[in-house]
Amino acid sequence: MTDFHIYIGYREVSSWSLRAWLPLRKTGVAFEETLIRYRLPDHKRRLAALSPSGKVPLLVHRRDGQEVKVWDSLAIGEYLADLFRERRLWPEDPVARAFARSIAAEMHSGFRPLREHLPMALLKVTPKAIEDGEARADIARVADLWRQARETWGVKAGGPWLFGHFTVADGMYAPIATRFRTYGIELDPVCQAYMETLFADPDFGDWEDQARRDPPQEPLP
Repeated sequence: MTDFHIYIGYREVSSWSLRAWLPLRKTGVAFEETLIRYRLPDHKRRLAALSPSGKVPLLVHRRDGQEVKVWDSLAIGEYLADLFRERRLWPEDPVARAFARSIAAEMHSGFRPLREHLPMALLKVTPKAIEDGEARADIARVADLWRQARETWGVKAGGPWLFGHFTVADGMYAPIATRFRTYGIELDPVCQAYMETLFADPDFGDWEDQARRDPPQEPLP
């Protein structure tokens, strides 16, 4: 039995689960994971009994004789960054770290039009024109944030992620990259190269491979 257990939702559509799972994987720590098929009544009841919010993701850490529960994607990233400082899940430079935290928080609380018009569909490729002006503005904003991070810190650090090495911010934007791929969103070369970094990442690849092996999702109620 490991000390860490993460409860996640359907891998193909649960963007918040991916945002928590990827930083956990990057710590290198052994962990158990449970897929909660929350469209099934018995799974939904189980989740309600487990998670203070009744939602996924949920990280459970058996620590010092107690069970610590962390039930929000960004909070999970922060918790892991505190526990595994050697993994540098936030940039070490305070200015870069402030920017990373800001864009992660912006992802956490914003971009609703993008989410509504480009829902996560990890394994699908269905290009479409985005006609909604607010969704287009969100796409442009994400691309601008990625370029700022890459050009200000990532390139100088010598790595392919937003700040050179993988950070919680990369985890927060990973589902957005999959949406851009699904719907054929054309981006500038800097952003396209960043997306290819994610898609070539072995840990992301494991998530995607398991999504292909998972049983089909139950239909929405």
